[in-house]
Amino acid sequence: MKLAEALAIVQKAPGDAEEHRVMLACGFTPLHLQNYFAAHLQKALPNRKIRVLTGLYDDLPGTLAQFGESEAQACALVMEWSDLDARLGYRSLGGWGTRVSSSIVQSAKESLGRIEAMIGAIPAFSKLAISLPTLALPPGFHTTGWQASPAELALEQAVAEFARKIAIHSPVLLVNRQRLDVISPPHLRYDFRSDLHTGFPYTMAHADALGSALAALIEAPQPKKGLITDLDDTLWAGLVGEDGHENVSWELAKHSQMHGLYQQMLHALADQGVLIGIASKNSAELAEKALSRQDLAIARAKIFPTEVHWEPKSGPVERILKVWNIGADSVVFVDDNLMELEEVRAAHPGMECILFPKSDYVAGLAFLQRLRDLFGKPVISEEDTYRLNSVRQIAPVAEVNGTGDLTERFLAAAEATITLEYNPPPTDTRVVELVNKTNQFNLNGERYSGAEWRRVLAEPGSFALAVSYSDKFGPLGKIAVIRGKQKESRLHIETWVMSCRAFSRRIEHQCAMQLFREFEAEELVLDFKPTPRNGPLQDFLTSLLGESPGVESRLSREDFERKCPKLYHTVVKRNG
Repeated sequence: MKLAEALAIVQKAPGDAEEHRVMLACGFTPLHLQNYFAAHLQKALPNRKIRVLTGLYDDLPGTLAQFGESEAQACALVMEWSDLDARLGYRSLGGWGTRVSSSIVQSAKESLGRIEAMIGAIPAFSKLAISLPTLALPPGFHTTGWQASPAELALEQAVAEFARKIAIHSPVLLVNRQRLDVISPPHLRYDFRSDLHTGFPYTMAHADALGSALAALIEAPQPKKGLITDLDDTLWAGLVGEDGHENVSWELAKHSQMHGLYQQMLHALADQGVLIGIASKNSAELAEKALSRQDLAIARAKIFPTEVHWEPKSGPVERILKVWNIGADSVVFVDDNLMELEEVRAAHPGMECILFPKSDYVAGLAFLQRLRDLFGKPVISEEDTYRLNSVRQIAPVAEVNGTGDLTERFLAAAEATITLEYNPPPTDTRVVELVNKTNQFNLNGERYSGAEWRRVLAEPGSFALAVSYSDKFGPLGKIAVIRGKQKESRLHIETWVMSCRAFSRRIEHQCAMQLFREFEAEELVLDFKPTPRNGPLQDFLTSLLGESPGVESRLSREDFERKCPKLYHTVVKRNG
């Protein structure tokens, strides 16, 4: 991106749009890094007006302290060697050489310690993108440039140890240095003239690349939730119907390693909570024999469901989406046949359809990296690990749902427990994650940054409720959040979300019942707004209101108790 283009993007931001504040913390003059960073954020958030705040010059700990107390939704921390000790930059004449090397290393470690302490004080729900030093160390060491000096190694080790420590803090998002090396070659990053004359050390290309990387961390797209894969010449090499289940391959010796790597990637994705399903035109019996081989690199138990038929794949894909209870735009479909990809894409326009690279090795490596980018997330929550088990649970629930006595018998025998946590800590990242990622059962689609969530919880009369669920099939973890304000005998509900994994268990009815009882309320006033995807929430409200919900729908306790179906949950209450 050229600088003029970056400036134009920022200037074209909607004038009446809501302001999105992000802090940029760097020890040097921010200049064009600020412009590129703002432009890439603006591209990611076209309906917001980006405002990049800059902190204190040459004081990273002080700027981090400002961020912790500010209304900024996120912060980008850009570190260079001169931030750790001025003698590691070119704008200082503090001295180089063997006599001062040890003091430089010690000073750098102390600077890292101060920065680490400030990071530890930042609330967990904040976003803090960090770039470790990207420029080369100066040549002030006793070895030749081809030989790493002990002091250089000590400095790099100190930064690596610092990165290892801060990476465990939930707000921290570290720029991947290997990825940055690809888009910004190290020898093309430093502008010596600009550094000495203006205090800005980067070339334009590097400022653009770094701004892009930081924006990608702060405003990353929502990770995909599921992957549906073909079998023949995709999950394995060969045609199981012709070659036999024992002869399809995925190994180096048979020149089919790419298929084994794909299986290995699917296994890793499944471990982080990604749903893996199969849609294949094949013999179901033969396919199952191949899937049951002990040398398969993805555990068979991690694949559910399998749709193996001879019909067009859009139908099986549709059924898998229903079993998973997620939208097409949350799923990736992988096949080696362009015609199959196009048929599925036409039926499910929002789905990401990717060609499997059978023999293109350059494309193969890019394919694996693309899967990482599509499904990657900063941390894996406990709820992520429950996802596949919850999908297996909900399948029989969905089958009996709406069939009268079968539904009642199933729910009565489920041994369900709902745990209600009143006023959970505002730093609970799972609560904010649910609010920001839930679409189908969502009262109004409102999203909150960590700072915004903390602010609304602090308003007079506010309350929040986090809901967890478990039954005899296993736990689902935290699956619902409700937030609002009490005004005498009315509860004004401003946030109500529930994970699609928890549908068909009458959890939403139990939540409403407990709101009426706990707060001795006579009426719920619901801040409802229709969204393209909150149909399940609308259906729930319609069933209780007797009509489609409006902007301020009101549900009386009397009407609710008259229309509420029988509930079988054991309810446990606790305060956050």
